[in-house]
Amino acid sequence: MGVPLRVLLVEDSEDDTALIVRELKRAGYDTDFKRVDSQDALKSVLALQDWDLVISDFSMPQFSGTDALKLVRTMGSDAPFIFVSGTMGEDTAVAALKEGAQDYLVKTNLKRLVPAVQRELREAEERRERKRLEQHVQQLQKFEAIGRLAGGIAHDFNNTIGAVMGWAEMGCDETKPGTKLHERFERIRDQAVWAGKLTSQLLTFARRQVLQPREVNLNTLIDEGMKLLHRIIGEHLEVRVLTDPSLKLTLVDPTQVEQALMNLCLNARDAMPEGGTLTIETQNVEIGEEYCRHHPSGKPGRYVMLAISDTGVGMDKATLDRVFEPFFTTKQRGTGLGLAIVQKRMSEAGGYAVLSDSSSLGGARFELHVPNGGANEAGNWTNGNGQS
Repeated sequence: MGVPLRVLLVEDSEDDTALIVRELKRAGYDTDFKRVDSQDALKSVLALQDWDLVISDFSMPQFSGTDALKLVRTMGSDAPFIFVSGTMGEDTAVAALKEGAQDYLVKTNLKRLVPAVQRELREAEERRERKRLEQHVQQLQKFEAIGRLAGGIAHDFNNTIGAVMGWAEMGCDETKPGTKLHERFERIRDQAVWAGKLTSQLLTFARRQVLQPREVNLNTLIDEGMKLLHRIIGEHLEVRVLTDPSLKLTLVDPTQVEQALMNLCLNARDAMPEGGTLTIETQNVEIGEEYCRHHPSGKPGRYVMLAISDTGVGMDKATLDRVFEPFFTTKQRGTGLGLAIVQKRMSEAGGYAVLSDSSSLGGARFELHVPNGGANEAGNWTNGNGQS
């Protein structure tokens, strides 16, 4: 089987398209391609899926290659863009490269096509890797700043909150229940409790806790947590639990997984105010390179997956891009730490968390991946990637 390659061809000639596809297949690419020759068609296929490569003619009856290039970049695609044309002069080609194209070829000489494609795919992967590293560094810098912030203010802030709660409790004790003054003291107390929880979340997110990993079957954790979960999420939701009976053990701190599960289920509840279905699923999975291309936080290997999905309101693209960002929230009284804590907990467990599916049309699916493993010949525990 060849190397998978998704190619978007902006070309008005079916014969020229066939020649290009033939060259790619002869080079060992398992080519999945789509041909378009108009602006509307190009918009549709760009919105439909991501593409590994765009190859475009320069001059077409209804559409120009320059317009195609601008549209591809405007719609957020960073796929390598190569012109293959019979009418493109050198000055025009240089201008196109300045506009964001990666290369240009003449149709009468397709010998350069495969080397050009190989080079551009390799450089595109290098660009994606640099971007992943930059995002990772930025995330670490955010975590470090949050840690400094939490360590600097938590002690004094907790003392202040404790005093507020103490005075509020005294006020509640000294006033008659049912009076306006008593209700005001109760509200002050409730607000102080909420502020205390915010501080607790911040500390949980920032500090380095001593982990206590042990062999765990995630199905057991889910079974143990369902009674509490049902009380928290209410009766207006249908809860479906789909656990894999052959689920492998994993080496984690159970409290990490329990906290992540609770956070995600509460988010799902909030996304379904009018009711809906919450699904909790476990499965043994093997993650490959293709999956990691679409989920940069992932790493190839064997994992135990815990997925939480809902039929709620979904998320738009702006929200999707920031969903794991600390302090980002769409809730009126949210802290923006819940999903950031989930991601941190999974990282500490040697796994990762991803938002695998969501849209503004509704629904969301989060997946938690923790390495599966077992004892090796020396009796040492190893994870699914062979590391001890």
